[in-house]
Order: sequence, then C-alpha cells, then structure tokens
Amino acid sequence: MNSKTTIRKTTRWLCVTALFMALNIVMSSFGLPVPGGHLYLNDVIICTAAILLDPFAAFAVGGIGAFIGDALFYPTPMFVSLVTHGLQAVVISLFSHHVLKKKPVLASGIGVAVGAVIMVVGYSLGRAFIYSTPEYALLKLPYQILQAVVGAVAGMLICWQARLVKLYDKLTKKW
Repeated sequence: MNSKTTIRKTTRWLCVTALFMALNIVMSSFGLPVPGGHLYLNDVIICTAAILLDPFAAFAVGGIGAFIGDALFYPTPMFVSLVTHGLQAVVISLFSHHVLKKKPVLASGIGVAVGAVIMVVGYSLGRAFIYSTPEYALLKLPYQILQAVVGAVAGMLICWQARLVKLYDKLTKKW
C-alpha cells in the first residue's frame, strides 16, 4: 500500500471518527428532564459508532466525545463519562468486530448489552462518588437503565435494520 492511499484512509478514518464525536457532543448538549437530572440520548450515537468503528475510534467517540460534551455543558461528571462511555464503546466495538464473526448481529447485540451494563454500573458508581451519596445514584438508576436500553436498541436498529453497517462497509471498501 503506498503512502498516498494510507494518508487517504487515515484522513477518512479521522473524518468519520470526528463526525461521530461531534454527534455525541451535540447529543450531550440537551436532555429530557427527569427527577435527579436529565436523560441523554448520546448512547444512541455511542452504540452506533462502536458497532461501525474500530475500538480506538469507538473510544474516541464514546469517551472523549462524552468528556468534551460534559466539559462544555455540565463538567461535574466529565471524567466519569470519559471512563464509562469510553469503556462501553470499546467493549461494543470489540464484540462487534472480534467475537462471533459469522454472526455479527448477535455479536453486536451481546456487545451493546454488556456495554449497557458497563454504562449503568459506571455512572451509578461515579455518581455515588462525585455526589458523596449512594441515594442520589439510586434515584437516577431507573433513568440510567432507560438511557442504556434506548441507546442499545436504537443503535442496533440503526446499524442492522436500517442497514447502516452494509452501507458503511461498502463505502469503506472503496477507500
């Protein structure tokens, strides 16, 4: 592979990663009000990107994107977001690309399920630590579960039912 092709692939990889990261930041900027905070829909973007992208790009989208979104709009949990959403995205990507290669939908489904658990547990522990009260984390728990389920289901539907995976694979083969 010549250096011109490598530069072209790297540039496209960077642009796709940056696009998903920007979408994550935008989705972090507003949420649906719920008792104890807000319900954010950025998990939809994180799950979608993690199914499509490699683990490093998935971490950038999930972890760094959520970190920047929180830093801009609500900085208190930004480090919790970096670790939790970053780990969530990496796990989803690893399952989607390296586990059950002959059954990619099942692999992605397992990945988003494990990622949802990581997100709920990570944010619950993070909130209990940041706000120094486990009661606050328990108050927010049902909404964290809802956010994780909505993100996982919507990400799977966008990638597999809307055939975004096939479109993305087709476009990346041309690169």
